[in-house]
Amino acid sequence: MPDHGGTGHVEVPERDAADRSELRNDGVRLRGLPKLVATDLDGTVVRSDETVSGFTHAVFDRVRAAGVPIVGATGRGPRLEELSRIDLPHADLLVLGGGGRVLDLRDPSAPRVLRDARLPGPVVAGLVDALENRLGRVKLLVEVLDTQRAPLWGDDVDDWPYPDDLKFRPREESLCYDVIKAFVKTDDTDADTLLRTARGLVAPEVAAFTHSGLGWVEVTPPGVDKATGLAVVAAELGIDPADVLVFGDMPNDIPMFEWAGHRVAVANAHPEILALADEVTLSNDRDGVAVYLDELLKREP
Repeated sequence: MPDHGGTGHVEVPERDAADRSELRNDGVRLRGLPKLVATDLDGTVVRSDETVSGFTHAVFDRVRAAGVPIVGATGRGPRLEELSRIDLPHADLLVLGGGGRVLDLRDPSAPRVLRDARLPGPVVAGLVDALENRLGRVKLLVEVLDTQRAPLWGDDVDDWPYPDDLKFRPREESLCYDVIKAFVKTDDTDADTLLRTARGLVAPEVAAFTHSGLGWVEVTPPGVDKATGLAVVAAELGIDPADVLVFGDMPNDIPMFEWAGHRVAVANAHPEILALADEVTLSNDRDGVAVYLDELLKREP
């Protein structure tokens, strides 16, 4: 699941019945429209070619016209706010950085920051030391700046999927600042295994860990995840979690799947997300989120 993508408006006026027949339901079908729709972006709404279809944009327009607020809940950091707003221009609010930054966009002239959580650099240094004592060399990247398209700082690596995003800096320099999010990786440990190891070594009161399919484990401040970010949104809007519909695909979506009243996975989702889902829609490349919402809108009287 890419950390960033573009958008292309491809006109797709309708989806065929064969697509719709592949939607999976495990006996817990949403009845009526939710009070809030929250969706992950990359791998869920954004397709593999880094575009969002015209059909998807049109369906989200109809959801908003029905009076249902839309929230983008993404691992993308604040530096990718503009891109997130391009990919999901219908969003009333954005949960960025995996939950650490929450933006209220309902007044386009005066967006409000509802949450801005950071992790002290020395804390990141300590947890990296703990991982290296157990695993050997760990690669480290950090997101410090929240200006648009700002680079990640960190080690000189050749396996970050977006090398244009990187700026090499010595660790002692990178970790002089509070960190929005950090990324760690080893050469011989897959992301699922590294995630379990990190959670076993570092207490949840120190930092939170997840991953989004990039092959790197993401480190956020303690108590920061998409669920706690959406809880800020729900409190702001006066909406109960039971009335929230969420869409996702990767382990960083697990907290919001456990928090929300109704959970829909795209067909390309990680096994842990598929196991938690109430329903499974088509893949991101087949506009699964839009197909699901289109069907939901059509069931409305």
